[in-house]
Amino acid sequence: MIKKLIICDDDADILEMLEMVLEDTPFEIVTETDSRKVLDQVLNLNPDLLLMDLWMPGLSGDQVLKRLREDERTRETKVIIMSASRDGQSVAMAAGADGFIAKPFDIDALVDKISLS
Repeated sequence: MIKKLIICDDDADILEMLEMVLEDTPFEIVTETDSRKVLDQVLNLNPDLLLMDLWMPGLSGDQVLKRLREDERTRETKVIIMSASRDGQSVAMAAGADGFIAKPFDIDALVDKISLS
């Protein structure tokens, strides 16, 4: 069964790399560089998982996550936050993340974490 994965990061190179790494997983991948658009994408696509950078222009990942958790239509969406920030994990978990991946990430650990979601 194909699952839907939205990846939101303002760095297009990271999105491209993640698409290549995850092409052999059972996910249909949608990428987005604009965090302000990802809220609508989650509503429209109802993904199985959202993988999102924490620090982005426009809306930060934790702001997006808080909005998702406040909306009954998106409250149960699984969200894994990525960040290179030292306090990224505590910020992500406080906002309601289901998981956290530190940047730079270990590709095998990333694939394992996503596959378990």
